[in-house]
Amino acid sequence: MPRNRSIDTMPAFAYQALDSSGKTQRGVLQGDTARAVRGTLRERGLNPLLVEEVREGARRTGGPFVRRGLGTVQLALLTRQLSTLIGAGLPIDEALGALSEQAENERQRGLTMSLRARVMEGASLAQALAGFPESFPEIYRATVAAGEQSGRLDSVLDKLADYAEAHDALKQKVLAALAYPLLLTMVAIAVVAGLLAWVVPQIIGVFQNLHQSLPLATRMLIALSDFLRGWGWLILSVLIVAAIGSRAALRNEAMRFRWHELLLRLPLVGRLTRAANTARATRTLALLAGSAVPLLDALGIAAQVVPNLPMRDALRRAAFKVREGTAFSRALGESGQFPPVALRLIASGERSGELPRMLEEASQQQQRELDRWLTALTSVLGPAVILAVGAMVLFIVLAILLPIFNLNQMVK
Repeated sequence: MPRNRSIDTMPAFAYQALDSSGKTQRGVLQGDTARAVRGTLRERGLNPLLVEEVREGARRTGGPFVRRGLGTVQLALLTRQLSTLIGAGLPIDEALGALSEQAENERQRGLTMSLRARVMEGASLAQALAGFPESFPEIYRATVAAGEQSGRLDSVLDKLADYAEAHDALKQKVLAALAYPLLLTMVAIAVVAGLLAWVVPQIIGVFQNLHQSLPLATRMLIALSDFLRGWGWLILSVLIVAAIGSRAALRNEAMRFRWHELLLRLPLVGRLTRAANTARATRTLALLAGSAVPLLDALGIAAQVVPNLPMRDALRRAAFKVREGTAFSRALGESGQFPPVALRLIASGERSGELPRMLEEASQQQQRELDRWLTALTSVLGPAVILAVGAMVLFIVLAILLPIFNLNQMVK
């Protein structure tokens, strides 16, 4: 490698080194090679322990620099900042340099420095992003490439930031809606199991020593408690094995496809799944179509971001039909996987020549549908779990109190 190479085009290296006091220092430096970076560190009075080029997918046994992709929030923030700087008239390399200086951690700093080095070497921004597929998915790279070709990179980046934020908001909304009922259910199961396994046996033992006939509810409670104490470990083991086995089975694409088909057929779960996947697909298509990405390419990319396999397959089959000359809305409708409202909006966009706008409208409509059903589900599941726990606790209390009410007769 030439010694007179500009520092702007040098790759970035993450390092771990010891200072004179024996404390570990971490950071990122640019250099021609890892050896050159080690020399720079020694000149600064540091003893290098590990030096490796910033690169996704690197795996070093015991090393601290395992490269992972950026999170959705981090990607949205980085994109928004880059859009602002480019919109202000800064060249891409200077914008990336500014981002590297204000990066919140060394990993992001190394990433932006590496991107800048590739851009300085003559690569386009999309080509530079291709070296980091874990941080920048294909939809991101394709949209940036379209923005560079059209000369609207700043506005395209702004749309990408909106897309990333909307995607994260949808994910958080689903998790938040399901977190409370799931947590309540787990606590309820733990409380009832604790009562049956430890509290109930100590109380019921008093009545059993009287050798008198116990009420039916009390006998049922005793049987349930004995079963849980005797076979609880087996039930727990079966549940764990079933969970591990299900996870292993779902790694098989055919099994996962059938499972996703089942989810779509379930009354309420199917509606939520269809709405969430349709919202994600149409939002992705709206972004790509609005950024001048060809529809066939956009369909291929959108299929990759849809987690439900039958709906992903429907998008891929729609792409083949569109290539043969079928209208987009009709190609999607033939699969039977997408809601009729979304299909009508897409057909309207095709007729009016405003497909990106109508795709965005379809995405927002499905988002509203999902929000409505999640709100309804949350409002029903929470009270339902509370009522179920209350009924179980009431049964336990009555089963304990009934022998007490008859205590005088039992003693006689």
